[in-house]
Amino acid sequence: MFEEVPPHLKVPEPALRKGDSPDFTHVQIPHAGEVRRPEPDSNPEDMRDLAFTILRVLNSEGEAVGPWAGSLSDEALKEGLRHMMTLRAYDARMQTAQRQGKTSFYMQHLGEEAISCAFQKALRQGDMNFPTYRQAGLLVAAGYPMVKMMCQVYSNEQDPVRGRQLPVFYSSKEHGFFSISGNLATQYVQAVGWAMAAAIKGERKLSAAWIGDGSTAESDFHAALVFASTYNPPVILNVVNNQWAISTFQGIARGGVGTFAARAHGFGLPALRVDGNDYLAVHAAATWAVERARRNLGPTLIEYVTYRAGGHSTSDDPTAYRPKEEGKAWPLGDPILRLKTHLIQKGLWSEERHKQAEAEVMDEVIAAQKEAEAIGTLHSGSRPSPRDMFEDVYAEMPPHLIRQRHEVGY
Repeated sequence: MFEEVPPHLKVPEPALRKGDSPDFTHVQIPHAGEVRRPEPDSNPEDMRDLAFTILRVLNSEGEAVGPWAGSLSDEALKEGLRHMMTLRAYDARMQTAQRQGKTSFYMQHLGEEAISCAFQKALRQGDMNFPTYRQAGLLVAAGYPMVKMMCQVYSNEQDPVRGRQLPVFYSSKEHGFFSISGNLATQYVQAVGWAMAAAIKGERKLSAAWIGDGSTAESDFHAALVFASTYNPPVILNVVNNQWAISTFQGIARGGVGTFAARAHGFGLPALRVDGNDYLAVHAAATWAVERARRNLGPTLIEYVTYRAGGHSTSDDPTAYRPKEEGKAWPLGDPILRLKTHLIQKGLWSEERHKQAEAEVMDEVIAAQKEAEAIGTLHSGSRPSPRDMFEDVYAEMPPHLIRQRHEVGY
């Protein structure tokens, strides 16, 4: 016999809240170069351990060590640093622009720049990303014009989506950046479906799905894994674990599984868990997963362990739900400073050159901002026509929309 007790729910709580002292001693971080690198065609069952560690390349001295090092040339490393610096400078200017009332909303990438900037360099023309709102580095690294990005943020007359999307909801088929959706997790099943379609058509293309830790609780995430594991399409399933959803810590979505990477095991998929603040580690993992996809070996799930250093958006104050100095205490450091240290260690960079590059990047960003603001901002200048809200939905506009368009004078 047993004693029956009334049921009660377990509600996960973060270890620390507002006013507490930051503490990341619970984060198990292996030494750089310690994680083994299996062959891309290895059986997923033989690499289950990789979902419970953190793949790292850069050590504390800035050296690239271990079996995952060596995927980038010296020039590619310097280019990667500049991409991250550009994204951070762009973020700073657009964040300020929102505070000045020039746009309604903005979302920064502070602390997460390495993930999207490095991943994009593992792809090629024709591949398609299905991003969330925090992967603008994919566009920066793909060479998308910054003025266009700013015009979309300002919703002015040169906005490529004609004011019909939230600021930061970019879209560019040419640059492999699928239109961002405000409905979280929808892009996960879309990425899998796109990869299935590419395979059916015999196209040598792959897709990349992107999701945050909080959104993995959505049913679309799990549905995508079902289709990915069943049909084996060329897709890379990325999970950016920046520790916090809008105001909810990662444990709410992760549950008792231990890591997000381990979610792949129930579907028979290989998984990697990567230091998201290590540009070299991100690129190495992405290159490994891309090889699997191009060799028709199927999907890979990658969890990037990082930290959202800023607010969720300009509508959020993170000090209301987490320690104020927690971002500075994050043990995996700043991705820009880490790559800068690596370049200096290799003799390819210097403190003086870095300051010069910061000034050059900021000049470029300010010049782009002036050009975009000369066209218009949220409350001034040239804006898209209200007529545009009726376009690009139907091949032939139905009568009720034609009538509505006429009623507003277009």
